[in-house]
Amino acid sequence: MANLDIVTIIIIAANVIISYKGFSDYSFFDKYKFQVGAVQRGEQIRMVSSGFLHADTAHLFFNMFSLYFFADVIISLLNPIQFLLIYFSSLVLGSLLSFYFHKNEYHYSAVGASGAVMGVIYSAILLQPGMSLYMYFIPIPIPAYLFGIGYLLYSIYGMKKRIGNIGHDAHFGGAIGGYIVTLILSPWLFETNLLMIVLLAIPIVLLFVLKKIGKI
Repeated sequence: MANLDIVTIIIIAANVIISYKGFSDYSFFDKYKFQVGAVQRGEQIRMVSSGFLHADTAHLFFNMFSLYFFADVIISLLNPIQFLLIYFSSLVLGSLLSFYFHKNEYHYSAVGASGAVMGVIYSAILLQPGMSLYMYFIPIPIPAYLFGIGYLLYSIYGMKKRIGNIGHDAHFGGAIGGYIVTLILSPWLFETNLLMIVLLAIPIVLLFVLKKIGKI
């Protein structure tokens, strides 16, 4: 976006500063990453602080680049305070879903703003469903809602198959946070974008059905 809001700049700067501190100081990184055992001991601050740490510069760049493109959609259609509410709600919901799925894995750990960013993306799609995305490896624009639904379906597959060192559950939890908070803040969407609300709910409902029947 040509004109970044000051709130977006602050969020990106905080991620960069804290992540780079973690890159050079492992004790700092270890103290503030999401870790199931530590959270169970009462260190709930990790549910938020882990969202400002990243595994490496590529991880940091991808999340901040995605945030850069989608944050302004929310800020322009809502306001900066509501954007922050969506961002931090998504971050926390991402951590909570990770905790829910890994509560019996004492040493499970994760870092990254991916949950918060996925919540921002899902929120932006709800608010502006006609958006299209351009990806360098695909020569045609992709409707943003197809990307959002497809990504969450892939996240379900990733959670089921434990694909890669990726917090698929945090991504999913973040999307749920962005979805719910945006609808609370913008109830008029039920009148203008009901079909999109239903479509974006499909992977969310599918996840909990699969969990209920023990398939994930």
